[in-house]
Parts: sequence; structure tokens; C-alpha cells
Amino acid sequence: MQQSSARRSNRDRTEATRADLIAAARKLFTEKSYAETGTPEIVAAAGVTRGALYHHFADKQALFAAVVEQEAQAVADEIYRASPPSSDARDALIAGSDAYLAAMRAPGRTRLLLLDGPAVLGRAAMDAIDNRHGNRSLREGLVAAMRANTMTRLPAEALTALLASAFDRAALAIEAGASSEDYRAVLMALIDGLSRSRISASGRKT
Repeated sequence: MQQSSARRSNRDRTEATRADLIAAARKLFTEKSYAETGTPEIVAAAGVTRGALYHHFADKQALFAAVVEQEAQAVADEIYRASPPSSDARDALIAGSDAYLAAMRAPGRTRLLLLDGPAVLGRAAMDAIDNRHGNRSLREGLVAAMRANTMTRLPAEALTALLASAFDRAALAIEAGASSEDYRAVLMALIDGLSRSRISASGRKT
């Protein structure tokens, strides 16, 4: 019993140290950028030793990858909450799109995921992270809409990649001060442009 409690206590401390390092690194990476942040600053902000950092992460880049992964997961979680699988496929897509734009307004998130992420980790690694999180949610929504026959059937991977790029570009523009209403209107038009003709209230196809 005591050994089990000790193992659990050690695991809890390990997880807490890792979480402290990720939180401290996120704050510094968003305030100063990845390039301008040194590991001594990170360990000082986290209140741990340099040895603790390298126990959990091979180097600063590995820590940065963990920060990016956590941010990508947070965005995907917000999209999922906004567009559960039980929703109408098209409505879920639109709700998820709105959730993405809202999630990307979190301070520092566009820098981490759309600017420093690809620059530091490389496009292939960043694409892999995106495909585990936000792009996966988008692909599932598109596939659901196509299966529900509310969207034109197209290659899912290519469609996901191109729409995701459009959403990322919108998030960057909005972060820079562009009209969120304008970009949302265009994104919704893109989604509706992919939708199959629907029957209007008058019974005519639209």
C-alpha cells in the first residue's frame, strides 16, 4: 500500500513538474518568441532545476513541441465542444469553424501554432500535430457532411488541407486587426459553396 502511494506521489510530482515547465515555456514563448527565450529563463519561471528540464525534455525544441501540441489539443477540444457528433453535419461544420476562430483569439496562440510552430518544428512536424488535433476535427466534419449528402463529395485529405489553410489565414489576418466579420462571411461562403443544393421552405431547390 505504501509503495503504491509512493509511486502515485512520485508520478504526481513528475506530472506537476512537466506541467509547470510547459506553462512557463508557453508564457515566455508567446511574450518573447521561441528564438529570444533561453532555457535558464524557463527553469527560473517554472521554479525547477535545469536537470529537471532535461529529465522531461531532450532540449528547448522538444519543450516547444510539447507546448504546441498542448495548444493544438486545446483548440481541438473547443471545436469538439462546439460541434458534437450528434449535430447536423453542416451545422456542426459551421459551429466548429466559429469555434476555431474564437479559440485562435487566445493570446499568443497564432504565434505558437501558425508562425513559430512551422518555423521551429518544420512543416512536416507541424502538419502531423495539426492532423492529430484540429485538422482531424475538420476532416471528420467534412466526411460527415459528405456522408450525409449535404456536401459535394471531394477527396477528403485535399479538401481538409485547403480549408484548414483558409482558416489559418483568416486567424492570422484577424490577429493583425482585419475584420473578423468579413473573414467569417467568406469562410461561410466557402462552406456553403461546397454544400449540395438544399430544399427551401417554398419547396424549390436553392
